[in-house]
Amino acid sequence: MYYSAIGLLAIAILLIENHDIFFDRSDSQHIPAIGLYRKLLYCILLYYTTDVLWGVLDSLHLIFPLFLETMIHFIAMISGVLLWTQYVVAYLAEENAFSRFLSYAGRIFFAVFLAIDIFNCFTPVLFWIDESGAYHANTARYALLLFQIALFLLASIHTFYAMSRTESATKKRYRTICLFGLTMAVMLSIQLYYPLLPLYSIGYMLGTSLLHAFVVADEKDEYKYELAASLLREKRQHEQLRSAWQLAYTDSLTGLKNKLAYIEAEEQKDRLIAKREAPQFSIAVFDLNDLKSVNDRMGHEMGDQYIVRASRIICTHFKFSPVFRTGGDEFVVLLEGTDYQNRVDLKERFDRMITSPDYDQDMIIAMGMADFNPEQDSAFNQVFERADRKMYLRKWELKNNRRSSSQTAAQE
Repeated sequence: MYYSAIGLLAIAILLIENHDIFFDRSDSQHIPAIGLYRKLLYCILLYYTTDVLWGVLDSLHLIFPLFLETMIHFIAMISGVLLWTQYVVAYLAEENAFSRFLSYAGRIFFAVFLAIDIFNCFTPVLFWIDESGAYHANTARYALLLFQIALFLLASIHTFYAMSRTESATKKRYRTICLFGLTMAVMLSIQLYYPLLPLYSIGYMLGTSLLHAFVVADEKDEYKYELAASLLREKRQHEQLRSAWQLAYTDSLTGLKNKLAYIEAEEQKDRLIAKREAPQFSIAVFDLNDLKSVNDRMGHEMGDQYIVRASRIICTHFKFSPVFRTGGDEFVVLLEGTDYQNRVDLKERFDRMITSPDYDQDMIIAMGMADFNPEQDSAFNQVFERADRKMYLRKWELKNNRRSSSQTAAQE
């Protein structure tokens, strides 16, 4: 029964080592040729099962069940070789004479020895069971093993040669097939002389351990490395996109949101207004007095500084609202939340600041503010137009006040 014990041990090791392939398939989709690899493992599992059953029937000397089970045993064996050749071709992903040879050799091997296995029912060329229930190997059985030994050795020689000539990531794939082939060739060579030892199962046990170590484990490590590299690339791309987005939506002179950002904010508000989901908000429109005069008298560089100073004043006053520069000397603030709740006080304090005797009279900023009224306004621009009209009234008022102050000073 020790023969069956080896098979049971092989089944346990195969299921434990390859639980991710058998049971957790989502975790193994990145493994090359995973479909063929899984089929090969199932076929090896079938071979182990027939090996266990063969040991039981052989110990009981049941002639017909042993004969039938031995036929199935050989079918499992040649099916494993066929799937192994297909897997090697897919795993190495080579387009050369060796791949074509291995593919055809596996099919021919399967067809020939399947026919021999069936023919053995009538004429014992592969094996026979004597009257005492003892198993005996025949000529075709040795031919079967020799053909496999030659196939595994050729695969090992080819992959060893290919491995010595490459430094790429495919080197470990050649190494895997080379070691598997050598392991199976050695075990089958010993099996030639000891037909009643479970050396084929031992060869598969060692070979599948190598496959799992190099195919599954290495490929998973490489996949994790590639995944980490991919995530790093995505992070960098995201940062680049974010930087590009910031450049696209940021005014280069003041660092405020630009006209493009303002247009998007307007479109977003219009969508919410159309759905009657717009929160309460106000629009404050600003315009700088005498920018043209500053540019004409002191140059455009001073004019740019004038704009930057104005933007800082507006941002300092409206700390909790987005500020947009929508033109040369035009600014818009979208008041929401805290600033919306305090909008009246903010407007009054801003107006007082602009007209205060302590304020820098070279920096006059006119402001107009309007509230969104859901019963009246069907578009963002309607609120803006009201705020814009108020701003121009304030601009005219400030100019008149300044002119009156200048005249009074001249008379004095």
